[in-house]
Amino acid sequence: MTMAKRDTYTPESLLAVAVQVFNERGYDGTSMEHLSKAAGISKSSIYHHVKGKEELLRLAISRALDELFAVLREPGAEEGRAIDRLEYVTRRTVEVLMSELPYVTLLLRVRGNTDTERWAMERRREFDHEVAELLKRAAADGDLRADVEVRLATRLLFGMINSVVEWYRPERGGAATSDEVADAVIATAFAGLRAYR
Repeated sequence: MTMAKRDTYTPESLLAVAVQVFNERGYDGTSMEHLSKAAGISKSSIYHHVKGKEELLRLAISRALDELFAVLREPGAEEGRAIDRLEYVTRRTVEVLMSELPYVTLLLRVRGNTDTERWAMERRREFDHEVAELLKRAAADGDLRADVEVRLATRLLFGMINSVVEWYRPERGGAATSDEVADAVIATAFAGLRAYR
């Protein structure tokens, strides 16, 4: 990957380059040399902004996690029947995933090899647990089909949402909008999950 040499870098623009390189090479396969070449700046210039690549990883993952956890604090996620809140959180999670695609992609690819990765995995489990609790409440309310086990439904729902990072490529043109993808996820998932009386 080659990028045009830049005279100045902001922490935000450096972070965007780092995320791109981490996603292309893998975090473990990325050196500070790779980052400096991609950014078109010296390694010492990078160290002017951050302590090292693990700090860049933490900043990137924090951005994704902060956006995801913010969804859980929105009124649509906190008010109303559990099934409606679950649908809202699902829609907004897809929207965040698509708007923060490189950052969420990186989050979903961490494997626990560093302290930062282990921290990220724990935070991801916290988010997943909160969404799973909504599924359990919806089931207890009788709003989910009784013949679909809640734990399995949780895994299938997350699998569908998280798979978007593997195929969604807005730069290829003709890609669906985040609304279209969110609508499709909602229609597919909730047609199968909702109990209709």
